[in-house]
Amino acid sequence: MSIHVALNHVTHYRYDRLISLSPQVVRLRPAPHSRTPILSYSLKVTPAQHFINWQQDPQANYLARLVFPEKTREFCVEVDLVAEMSVINPFDFFPEPYATNFPFKYEDWQQEELEPYLHRLPLTPLLHHFLDTVPADPRPSVDFLVDINRQIQGKVGYVIRLEPGVQTPEETLALARGSCRDSAWLLVQVLRHLGLAARFVSGYLIQLVPDVKSLDGPSGTDHDFTDLHAWCEVYLPGAGWIGLDPTSGLFAGEGHIPLACSPQPSSASPITGFTEKCECEFEHRMRIERVWEAPRVTRPYSEQQWQAIEALGHQIDADLIDDDVRLTMGGEPTFVSIDDHDGAEWNTEALGPTKRVRAAEIFHRLREKYAPNGLQHLGQGKWYPGDQIPRWSLNCLWRCDGEPVWNDPALYADETRDYGADEVLAGRFLKHLAGALAIDPKYVFPAYEDVYYYLWREHRLPANVDPFDARLEDPLERRRLAQVFRQGLDQAIGHVLPVVRAQGRWQSGPWFLRDGRCYLVPGDSPIGYRLPLDSQPWVARDDYPYIHAPDPTQSFAPLRPHAEIRAQYAVSHSESLAAEEAAVSGEGFARQALDRDANARAHASDGIDRPPQHLESAALVTRTSISAQARNGVLYIFMPPTETLDDYLELVTAVEATAAALASPVILEGYEPPRDPRLTNFRVTPDPGVIEVNIQPSATWDELVARTTHLYEVAHLSRLTTEKFMLDGRHTGTGGGNHFVFGGLTTLDSPFLRRPDLLRSLISYWHNHPSLSYLFSGLFIGPTSQSPRVDEARNDSVYELEIAFSQFPPPAASGGECVAPWIIDRALRNLLIDSTGNTHRAEFCIDKLYSPDGPTGRLGLLEMRAFEMPPHAQMSLAQQLLLRALIARFWRTPYAPERLMRWGTELHDRFMLPHFVQQDFNDVIDELRAAGYPLESNWFAPHFEFRFPVHGSISAQGIALEVRHALEPWHVMGEEGAVGGTARYVDSSLERLQVKATGMAGDRYVVACNGRALPLRSTGKVGEFVAGVRYRAWNPPSALHPSIGVHAPLVFDLVDTWMKRSLGGCQYHVEHPGGRNPDRYPVNANEAEGRRLARFTPFGHSPGQIDVQPAPANAGFPFTLDLRRS
Repeated sequence: MSIHVALNHVTHYRYDRLISLSPQVVRLRPAPHSRTPILSYSLKVTPAQHFINWQQDPQANYLARLVFPEKTREFCVEVDLVAEMSVINPFDFFPEPYATNFPFKYEDWQQEELEPYLHRLPLTPLLHHFLDTVPADPRPSVDFLVDINRQIQGKVGYVIRLEPGVQTPEETLALARGSCRDSAWLLVQVLRHLGLAARFVSGYLIQLVPDVKSLDGPSGTDHDFTDLHAWCEVYLPGAGWIGLDPTSGLFAGEGHIPLACSPQPSSASPITGFTEKCECEFEHRMRIERVWEAPRVTRPYSEQQWQAIEALGHQIDADLIDDDVRLTMGGEPTFVSIDDHDGAEWNTEALGPTKRVRAAEIFHRLREKYAPNGLQHLGQGKWYPGDQIPRWSLNCLWRCDGEPVWNDPALYADETRDYGADEVLAGRFLKHLAGALAIDPKYVFPAYEDVYYYLWREHRLPANVDPFDARLEDPLERRRLAQVFRQGLDQAIGHVLPVVRAQGRWQSGPWFLRDGRCYLVPGDSPIGYRLPLDSQPWVARDDYPYIHAPDPTQSFAPLRPHAEIRAQYAVSHSESLAAEEAAVSGEGFARQALDRDANARAHASDGIDRPPQHLESAALVTRTSISAQARNGVLYIFMPPTETLDDYLELVTAVEATAAALASPVILEGYEPPRDPRLTNFRVTPDPGVIEVNIQPSATWDELVARTTHLYEVAHLSRLTTEKFMLDGRHTGTGGGNHFVFGGLTTLDSPFLRRPDLLRSLISYWHNHPSLSYLFSGLFIGPTSQSPRVDEARNDSVYELEIAFSQFPPPAASGGECVAPWIIDRALRNLLIDSTGNTHRAEFCIDKLYSPDGPTGRLGLLEMRAFEMPPHAQMSLAQQLLLRALIARFWRTPYAPERLMRWGTELHDRFMLPHFVQQDFNDVIDELRAAGYPLESNWFAPHFEFRFPVHGSISAQGIALEVRHALEPWHVMGEEGAVGGTARYVDSSLERLQVKATGMAGDRYVVACNGRALPLRSTGKVGEFVAGVRYRAWNPPSALHPSIGVHAPLVFDLVDTWMKRSLGGCQYHVEHPGGRNPDRYPVNANEAEGRRLARFTPFGHSPGQIDVQPAPANAGFPFTLDLRRS
């Protein structure tokens, strides 16, 4: 993802009369060892009447010696060059073993050759004092260079100094300031006095505005600029000359372009020479300009492109409104930590030590934006088999009508603080709450850990340990035992208040437990999940108080205003709730109001205090409850399930009123409010390796833009990122995906229930255009991935899908009849599955469209899962724009081909190569443009670069060869034994590359990989050919073909079959060619790109005569050379 920068540098001298110039030496051509590629260079000298002789000095620097035969009034030197600014890792080197640690001594032959760079100036007092501060203890040489560079940077303040010459080290230390050349010369002398060879460097410094601002330190320049600069290079055996920039305290990178490197500063001056004595005017100009920028994920679009995208988004919005589509879009974007790329919680584990902290930070930033008076709720998330404890879910819910749910955010507790809450406060809170609900506080009872279980558990421990240090293998069990015995088995864990809404009021009653005490089920969950419900009296099935969630398709009346609910549960600090209600109702403290309250309590307790008889159905027992538990000094309130949202909101308001009365912030957990279209929400949950944000649905393009952009911004501020990399530098998104969810404001508003043909159009179009399945997906593709295509696992599913589509009625707009929602689900449920029958892990997931499983599955939602998390918010919005354009098009013109394509093995052959993915995707863009939606192919260039990065390219004999990453499905291995059952692993050791040749005559030239001809296929353009290469990249302990070894490095040759020689070639390494293989993941995109570029060598063809045999025919995979086949 390089940027081509044009640099223009003008040095102009104007004299007051005609004068003679001595020969002038110009050192303004990038040095031969410059690591920044220079694509073009020009040196223009005025006056035009001159002679130029290009030379190289003893240090191999380029010199232009200019001789002027005539007198002149001016002397002008103009340099114009184009540099390719691609990432260079300044630490990509290997010291010799003896130079790994400093101090070290050069070998004798090196000492002789480096003699000019070891010459030291006399030691002066301040320099001597500075050298005394340098630690003499042995340490890694790289660390020493980093420290000494930063030490000089901190010692010398940078100033712009126009005087000629260089300050002595003593002057620079005395003034504590200097120009770049002064600090560079000081560092040279310091290194020489420490026994290291160092040289002075003058050159160009190019700094570009960073695409992403830094969170922790300076973000660099706020405008692109260039200037003449000076720095230092030190010789490290095995690594060569290493650039150190003491002005910034950093190592020299791609922005440092050396012009001259020499033992003395005078030999590195840009221009040296003499003139006759005269008056002179000096002018110096430098500027840079970006002339070309590769599509990149950190800045995907220019301002003009983004304005065009915004305009099209509004056009599609207008069409969706005119056609009454009623579309809403949400999603499940995922993020990983900026600070811990190697931690298990950010790679494979769902839970971890920092994930909850990061999730809480982004949760509160989102809540402050969207719902400052919404409901904060700590819920239970997913709980998969094998997990000891369920995952958590941070939920924020708020009313769609804009009314608050929770009035005072200060009454929400912060989990990281200790408020001093204990079990006494928990009991007092519930008794106060009972008064607010007009319930007798006598029904509040404490809950204890199960004494019998933990005594039995202690008895089973080894005889030489105790519960406080049980030395058990399970860390959760160790912690649980220590905590229980530390707090004591007779200590109340929390308190419980049975409560239920019945006959228009809140009711309660006693719990009749066999032991007379409430002993909790052992575990780590809140006490509300661990109540001994099985110990409650038996109740007949017909009498059981089932809680039925409301049907999402029903109509709902408007919710009561929050002020009205709040007034109902306003709690006085001195009077009971009944007195407060009487005052609110206007009856003051009239005796009749208090009597009504007393009668209500008496009536509510009629018959419920009596224990049920033997085998009597205990229909009157209140089986739901609210509980309070203090954990780490914070009071948690466990909410019970309710049948209606109105009841839940009343209970929340009563809890807030109680928290205000007791001045005790709380955290609400337990059951969420019943799903209701009058309430909207977002959630932050953990998933393996990521944090997932279930964002609220948006109805318009402007909402999508605002919410997506804000989400990426607050994630960045919360130290979360969308960038995750493999060890070799490949960008993988987050690995958790970014599933898009489509629906309507209510279930019956869903476009897919009102027009089932829209669902058919999307599925058919995705099937016939594989680029839509593979361009935006993650690394794991194939039949057993999390989002397989219908035809990846079973080809006969396409045939069955055609039959299912034939059962769909024609669109209602064309005279067809509306279809019952459940028929849509039944027709497709058993086809939109993965190879194991999982209905959720499919490219098109209809689990929540109109499922028969329950109300939570009847939401009218379609989830599209084949989308990886894009690195930039605008890239995500471009994807959503594409989806909205397709829905708008198919709403007007359904896509219903008579026969779906049978791709067969072509799917995992041709469409694994980026050229054919782009070719197919261009067809999609062209069809949308023909439909009136002018999308541009270059809007998705960043997506292609993200999905298919370029490894490198070469050119020989006018033939260009490009090596680019391609896709490879991961094969799922057979089941293996694991703790608690079986496990299946994937074989990711097989990789694929695309090789594209342009300007090649196919009859004469072939491209070979490791001596085998590639099955090049013409793309339809003259001289352009494409092929894929499959190879074993690494050798895992469990693989599909464990006896086949690694094929890397891959050597590509452009072979002339007439001459039987390689005209040129390149090498691609899976690992670092020098063996520098890191054991940690890249920390950012710059390091990742540096690793990727280091693995490609633009030379290294096979020497000697080459006789390449034609590529063998492979009927199943004609576009790909599989190196595993002999």
